[in-house]
Amino acid sequence: MATIPVNARVQKHRDALRMAGLRPVQIWVPDTRRPDFAEECRRQSLIAAQADLADTEMRRFMDEALADVDAWTA
Repeated sequence: MATIPVNARVQKHRDALRMAGLRPVQIWVPDTRRPDFAEECRRQSLIAAQADLADTEMRRFMDEALADVDAWTA
């Protein structure tokens, strides 16, 4: 059995995805290997937490939404 080169298999897979109506996208994400990554996560988390505490209407909405989840059935 002859093996298909990797490039050809990948191209065949991509072509099949395109035929299914999908398209590739490129997503840039934070580099978790950077030495300051954890500190930046901490900084942004604190900002988000402070914003959440200041937004009482959003907190009320989230509490109501969470209470509504209890009524869901599997």
